[in-house]
Parts: sequence; C-alpha cells; structure tokens
Amino acid sequence: MKYATLNNGVVMPMIGYGTYQTPARITEKCVLEAINSGYRSIDTAQCYGNEKEVGIACRKSGITREELFITTKLWGCSGYQDTLHSIENSLKNLDLDYIDLLLIHEPAGDVYEIYRAMETFYKNGKLRAIGVSNFLEERYLDLVNHCKIIPAINQVETHVFRQQKKLRDLECQIGTKHESWSPLACGQNNIWNNPKLLQIAKNHNKSVSQIALRFLLQQEIIVIPKSTNLEHMKENISVLDFDLEVEEMQAIKELEVGHSLFNWW
Repeated sequence: MKYATLNNGVVMPMIGYGTYQTPARITEKCVLEAINSGYRSIDTAQCYGNEKEVGIACRKSGITREELFITTKLWGCSGYQDTLHSIENSLKNLDLDYIDLLLIHEPAGDVYEIYRAMETFYKNGKLRAIGVSNFLEERYLDLVNHCKIIPAINQVETHVFRQQKKLRDLECQIGTKHESWSPLACGQNNIWNNPKLLQIAKNHNKSVSQIALRFLLQQEIIVIPKSTNLEHMKENISVLDFDLEVEEMQAIKELEVGHSLFNWW
C-alpha cells in the first residue's frame, strides 16, 4: 500500500474504499470484503446512513483498530453546539473511541463554527485529522483564512474529466492533501469506452479503471473507489505495480472537460 502523510504527521492510505450509496443492508458484507482484499481506509458519511455497519465490519474484520483508517463526514450541522452533538453521534454510530478523519461534507451552515467544533474534538484526541469536502477554491481559501488548524484533506469530485488542477495547486501551497471522490467518474462520459484510456490500458495490460486510478495516484491524489463487486474491489486496489509514461499522463490530462459531471458546483 502507498501512504500519504498529512500536514499533522498522520499517515493515511492513498487508496481507500468508498461506501457512497451502498445500502446499509449490504454495507457490512462489502466493507468486510474490501478489508479482506487489502483495503485499510474506509470512507463513509453521516448522510450515507451506513456508519453503524461500517463500524461493525471493522470490528468483525479482525484487523487491529490502529491498522484501519476511518473517515466520516458531517451533514446538516449549522453551528458549534449542534456540531459537537453530531460528532458524538458519529462516534456512537461507528462505535469507535476516535475517528481518523472527519470532514465537513459541503460548505453549508456556519462553516467557521462547525469547523471550530471539529477543532475542539481534534484537540481532545477524538479526531486524528480534520478537513473538508466539496470546498472549491473560494470557499476553501476563506476557511483557511479563518481557522486555526489547516484542513488536512479536501475531498472533491476529481477524475480524468475533472482534474481540479487549480484547486490542487492552491492546496499544495497551503498544506492540504487532495482526495478524489468518484475517481472513476461513476462511469459517466462513457469513460469505459474512451479511446485514449482503452489504448493506454492495452499498453499496460490493465483495465480502464486501473488507468484512471493510476493517473490520479501518480499525481499524489488520494482515491476512494467504490464497488460492491468483489472482483472490481480487487482490481481497483491493484494499481501500484506499474507507472504511466509522461506521454500517457499528458494524453489523459487532455480529457479535462472543465466542469462537474454531476452538477455539483
């Protein structure tokens, strides 16, 4: 496994397992399969409705707590006090003594006060790292200028068609790691049949998914591909045994479309 060192020294796997839109009734099974396939980073969120099942799977896996990296995201918070309660709820749902990474899911509510509550739990040792999600340049920079603890992570839609270079350059200057949600574009824009990606995949005897993930990882972007299919889980984590050539990286960079594929800002 490849790891990223966050701005506070915490180490995080570069490849995680996403649970967005995974029904609670199959989450435990899927997360157990992911852990058995080698994943050690699991990403969930309050609004996914599967925190409890993620926690159960982690405990059943037999892997020590210290080896696992659990991310969740706040939803529907408005200010300081309700955020404190919201964090307590996630700790209870996950049934964990601490959360490895807590993110604000989107820039809504009193972001300054929400983040201040996260800083409180961070200082108390209940959160190993804190950050944000879906904060594009303006909102990200605004929070950075008002917070005491620089976000460790910004999790944003990032894939071959939306590469977020401007935002990533800004984060790099400030010290925030970039994490991709939907690193495979949820199959949008006919990604599986893209001629450039198919040719590069053929060059390396890999799948289009593996090429798309490798493209991000090679730029130090953390990825959390999601699949409920065991073979795809294994395929998505098997992307560290090859490198894309400079020409191949450039060809993929030319796939940028300059806007969200999901009407997400």
